[in-house]
Amino acid sequence: MDKIEALKEILKKMGRVVVAFSGGVDSSFLLKMAKDTLQDGNVLAVTAVSETYTGAELKQAKRFAKKLGVRHKIIFTNELKNKNFTKNPINRCYYCKKELFSKLAKIAKKLDFDCVLDASNMDDRKDYRPGSRAKKEFKVRSPLIEASFSKHDIRSYSTKLKLETAMLPSMACLASRFPYGEKINKKVLIKIEAAEDFIKKLGASQVRVRCHNNIARIEVEKEDIKRFVNKKFCDKITKRLKQLGFKYITLDLEGYRTGSLNEVLK
Repeated sequence: MDKIEALKEILKKMGRVVVAFSGGVDSSFLLKMAKDTLQDGNVLAVTAVSETYTGAELKQAKRFAKKLGVRHKIIFTNELKNKNFTKNPINRCYYCKKELFSKLAKIAKKLDFDCVLDASNMDDRKDYRPGSRAKKEFKVRSPLIEASFSKHDIRSYSTKLKLETAMLPSMACLASRFPYGEKINKKVLIKIEAAEDFIKKLGASQVRVRCHNNIARIEVEKEDIKRFVNKKFCDKITKRLKQLGFKYITLDLEGYRTGSLNEVLK
């Protein structure tokens, strides 16, 4: 049995499902598979909106769900009201996921759905993921892991299915731009989102602006690092990021990598 068939069998046994839907590559693929496998009315996509979720991601999620023709519910989470989250400890993601999954579990119970699903894949198990504890507490299922899907598998099958999300850059909540222990607040989250949007508009395919107090550490794909040799390009970024409030602007020569701030834990 190939992975697609294995995933379909897993989904069939789940019955009615609520999908934690961010609009990214993984959750879009999972939502598509759930829609194709289960009957209409048995799938609900839920997108959680907060200060850590970008406006671009919300637009993408709405567009994809509408095109797919699935019921889509937007909810609001309040991570910034939780001091355990804003203090930014190494298990910060646990408090975020607890907030999310508690709400999804209530929705599932109220609307008579059988399972809450997230779109974690096999590659996620290689990184530090404290949010997995919340998954266990609320009995959230990860069918892509259960069917052994890697990120490469998801992109490959998404391409075959002609999903517009197939080659989208990886996404992560804006809180992931803060080193552990540096307090998270709304003002800086807005600043980071604006900085990343600006650099993307200049042509960078993937961007992370890691915020170290008043220092912006920019991560881009290695093939985009050469853009920074151009003085005009650098000057534009420097001017804009200083307008946003950063004092110093740096480029990470290792380039973009998932979970770079977890490197301090190794």
